[in-house]
Amino acid sequence: MNRTSAMARIAGLGLGLSLTFALLWSAGTAAAMSQTAPPPEAPATLNAIDFNFVGQANLGAPFQIDSGRLAETKATTAAIRSYAHLMVTTHIPVVDALNVILKKKGITPSNTLLHGAYDAMISTLEADRRAAFDRNYVTGQVEYQKGNAALFEQEIRNGADPDLKEFARQTLPKIVDHLHRAENLAAETSAHLASR
Repeated sequence: MNRTSAMARIAGLGLGLSLTFALLWSAGTAAAMSQTAPPPEAPATLNAIDFNFVGQANLGAPFQIDSGRLAETKATTAAIRSYAHLMVTTHIPVVDALNVILKKKGITPSNTLLHGAYDAMISTLEADRRAAFDRNYVTGQVEYQKGNAALFEQEIRNGADPDLKEFARQTLPKIVDHLHRAENLAAETSAHLASR
């Protein structure tokens, strides 16, 4: 495959970066809501909403850490690097808190569809350079945070597991804060990239 073709494929992946997590969450939430029983692989203690929440939250926080670490080194502005650092430092305790709940309940989540999307998004960010990285990371953050807020709100409203609902209640304000920061950063980044 020639370099132009490879770059076109990566650029195509980059365009989807901003929507992939939001679409997967929307689809996963809709599928979970339409089910009356947990999927066959769901632990007996989780209903479909809780199972969906665990699968997505369990992968989303590590994605934020990994993509944030990339942005800490690859972003071209101090504002993006600062936001990325915030994503890394605030998601480590979120991962730890969720893992405590999952261990207590004996739950080992697995969602290969989300793992594939995660790998594709990280690969795209690894391949992106300079302005493309900034644009894809920041746009992706806005969409990610919107989808994440919807996921956590869904768990609060419709989840059955009290520990997961409380985890969602405690975490949602941080997500809303991250969304506002990402939207502000997107506006700044757009103006910065337009002035180049």
